[in-house]
Amino acid sequence: MSARPAAGGGRWVEVPAERLTRWFDGFAERHGPFEASATPEVVTVTAADGAVAECHVPFPPLVGSGGVLTSLGAHARADRRVGVLLVRLGGFSTGVFAGTELVASKTDSRPVHGRNRAGGSSSGRFARRREGQARHALEVAADTAVRVLLPHAGTLDAVVTGGDHSAVDAVLADPRLAPLRPLVTGPFLPVPDPKRAVLDTAPSLYRTVRIRVIDP
Repeated sequence: MSARPAAGGGRWVEVPAERLTRWFDGFAERHGPFEASATPEVVTVTAADGAVAECHVPFPPLVGSGGVLTSLGAHARADRRVGVLLVRLGGFSTGVFAGTELVASKTDSRPVHGRNRAGGSSSGRFARRREGQARHALEVAADTAVRVLLPHAGTLDAVVTGGDHSAVDAVLADPRLAPLRPLVTGPFLPVPDPKRAVLDTAPSLYRTVRIRVIDP
């Protein structure tokens, strides 16, 4: 579980789905009894001392029966078929998860050299070479997404992306991947170099409930 400042006040807390009930118990201990209300995308908890917890529903809209928090917990823990696309210049990892089981995947890398600080004509040649390497790397990532994700498009509940925004956008701009675009949902995963070990951790990231806590 991690916390960081939130724009507009408060702080963001990221709570794993399996620890959600325990987190609300602690919230009640710190702030007193609370009431909960829900929209399809946000569950708002207001405590007796004025503290507020805005829980952003993963994979909205919120579905479930029973109490609001019970529904949120069950919704966050639900097994889903999720496609994952992680891309940075020079590397990518893509896979399909059934629940937390990785059922199809491919991770690869392509060299993209850093920027040349020298000037003159050599700098221009280096920039063109780097641009070509980057374009090829993104083309390979798109080809792989077509092979790994596209055959599952009809069964996916969502597609989660991460890595570098511009690189992911470039891959998804491939016309062949048009069926995946309506399935893309947040939050964007700010992962490092997308190696296979990073892909394996994706379910623990996208099943996390992001909570904006505003203290009284």
